[in-house]
Amino acid sequence: MTTEENIDPQLQNFIEIETQKQRFQFLVHNLTERCWDVCIDKPSSRLETKVETCLANCVERFLDCTNFIVNRLEKTQQNAGVPEMSFQ
Repeated sequence: MTTEENIDPQLQNFIEIETQKQRFQFLVHNLTERCWDVCIDKPSSRLETKVETCLANCVERFLDCTNFIVNRLEKTQQNAGVPEMSFQ
């Protein structure tokens, strides 16, 4: 028996869910850090309209880029005959 056969399916499912949560948290943290650095010149008591617009555009571009990369990786894996990975 291999190690994978000995793992409880519920435990394996829990680990997969926690891994996906960790990936999501990393993505949000990375997105926040990058967009903050790009859009915020100096902290103030409220967000100006131009800062709000910059943050919205930054988030949209970051998500577009992330989706493009994931789609490209999935297409590359399909063309190479590699089983599909889940990036959720």
